[in-house]
Amino acid sequence: MTEPELRPRKTPLQTRSKATCAAVLEAAARILEAEGSHALTTNRVAERAGVSVGSLYQYFPGKEAILAELIRGLRRDMVLTMRRAADLGREESLASTVELMVAAALEHHLTRPELARALERVEAELPVDAETRELKGELRNIVADVLAGHGIADAESVAFDLVALCHGLSSAAIEAGEKDINGLTLRLKRAVLGYLVAEPAGTSR
Repeated sequence: MTEPELRPRKTPLQTRSKATCAAVLEAAARILEAEGSHALTTNRVAERAGVSVGSLYQYFPGKEAILAELIRGLRRDMVLTMRRAADLGREESLASTVELMVAAALEHHLTRPELARALERVEAELPVDAETRELKGELRNIVADVLAGHGIADAESVAFDLVALCHGLSSAAIEAGEKDINGLTLRLKRAVLGYLVAEPAGTSR
């Protein structure tokens, strides 16, 4: 079975084409929020966006490409918020910086929680494209740089574990209907700091 094409057909350059792509993505996001991925079709997206199906297909080869672009957008936003949190925590204690970064990682769940929840589910079903893989690597690099700055040994491996730990816990909680994002932030902070405290003796704090 051939894997679906996950990249846009072309990059919009003109104001009108950018507006068309933005309208398509926002229409898809609203359908996901209200009804879930099972309700999303290219026809419904085009109708909701106020564009022809032909115009949609000029830029997106199918609904999978639309979903993948929404996921990439979420990941790009997360990289930016994580980088800002890392900069804010540069002069803070490790515990304070962890709290800032955990809150940053969950920020998208505060702004559009139903969309974030739907995209988490969709991401597990789609192949991982090169840009999404690079964005995930960039997230790990941001975490690793923070850990190294606080003297944590083997920062890259520790960052890999912590990102996986936070993603697993937050995905499970949100899938179960978690609404208390502040409470989830505190639980993730405890998990991260517990992991770091359990590092082998001799690891610098």
